[in-house]
Amino acid sequence: MTKQERSWVFYDWANSAYSIAITSAIFPIFYKSVISKGVEGYQSTAWLGYGNSIATLLIAVLAPILGTIADYKNYKKRFFLTFFLLGVIATGLLALTREGWWVGAIVIYIFTALGFSGALIFYDSFLVDVTQRERMDWVSTSGYAWGYIGSTIPFIIGIALIMQYKLVGFSSSVPAVKVAFLITALWWFVFTIPLLRNVKQNYYIEPSTTPVRDSFRRIADTFRKIKQYKNVFIFLIAYFLYIDGVDTIIKMATAFGTDIGISANMLMIILLAVQFVAFPFALLYGKLAKIFSAKKMLFVGIVVYIIITITAFFIPYFKDVSTKVMVFWILSMLVATSQGGIQALSRSFYGKLIPKEESAEFFGFYNIFGKFATIIGPFLMGFVTYITRSSGIGVLSLLVLFIAGGIVLTKTKEQ
Repeated sequence: MTKQERSWVFYDWANSAYSIAITSAIFPIFYKSVISKGVEGYQSTAWLGYGNSIATLLIAVLAPILGTIADYKNYKKRFFLTFFLLGVIATGLLALTREGWWVGAIVIYIFTALGFSGALIFYDSFLVDVTQRERMDWVSTSGYAWGYIGSTIPFIIGIALIMQYKLVGFSSSVPAVKVAFLITALWWFVFTIPLLRNVKQNYYIEPSTTPVRDSFRRIADTFRKIKQYKNVFIFLIAYFLYIDGVDTIIKMATAFGTDIGISANMLMIILLAVQFVAFPFALLYGKLAKIFSAKKMLFVGIVVYIIITITAFFIPYFKDVSTKVMVFWILSMLVATSQGGIQALSRSFYGKLIPKEESAEFFGFYNIFGKFATIIGPFLMGFVTYITRSSGIGVLSLLVLFIAGGIVLTKTKEQ
């Protein structure tokens, strides 16, 4: 890999610490058990949901506008730096939260999510600047692969501090959790430095005297010229569908595991195992994409997820808990084989379809489709689970998203 490619990959290593610690594990548990202590469970859960929705909506609205402006010379890294620092600082500020301060904690959490997702728009668009078209699949999958390993190191350190807080002189696990937040922020900051130093915007549009006004004009032009980018639009529809299923399984897996009787400790162990197994398989997807093409490997990922959803349907009907745990382990490992690959190849496949000098604008639209895709799937699964009173049928409902996404993907031409 070149220095620019390695520096770009390192950002996945850096920011993935946020994904597992703040989005998936430590913060949600700390928020429910400590910060919102004394608040009705449904109320604190609702506010956490509101926080995620507000952050998602803000990014979905801002993404195409900021992405369009960022395509001008020297703007992309400025926007990346702004959102990156917002995310890091807000993550560090989570260490100031305390019991009863649940509204303030949600506000800070919104800023962490805004910084994390906002920086990703410009990070993804830098892919066209750091590598050549024929290497995009490998570089993109390498980012996801190393991101899995990068996420586990500060997470394991944080969990060790929390579980063994007495050994480091804390009177309770609360200060240990706050230290874990600081470690996550520091990890994110330090390993982003290579990108800031070595990655440059090589493809751009010459500066405008009125960049904001012109950006709105360019967005309107893109919508008017949508027929010219028909292939891009078809892929975004396919991506919207199948990535919705992928994200839903990521977000709802622990809830599903709890429903079928798997303990919290076991779920944490499975979560860590998924990170380690996903590392080599993400790289494998990149290698196989070079042999068989990225599009074919996307179909492989979709088929794997179809198998996962069908098998998950039967788990609640097993009477033996140990059998449920074993099958859940198997499905989790199947998720690990394809989760990083399907996300990484989607990014690189899209990067090959779009004009390089307008990459930030187009990745803004990519981000919109990805963000709104996180709304339908969880709602579909939750609604079907509620009316059928079966989490197995709820998971099975996601089959529609994967099949529909696969069908639309067949209409996309690989360039």
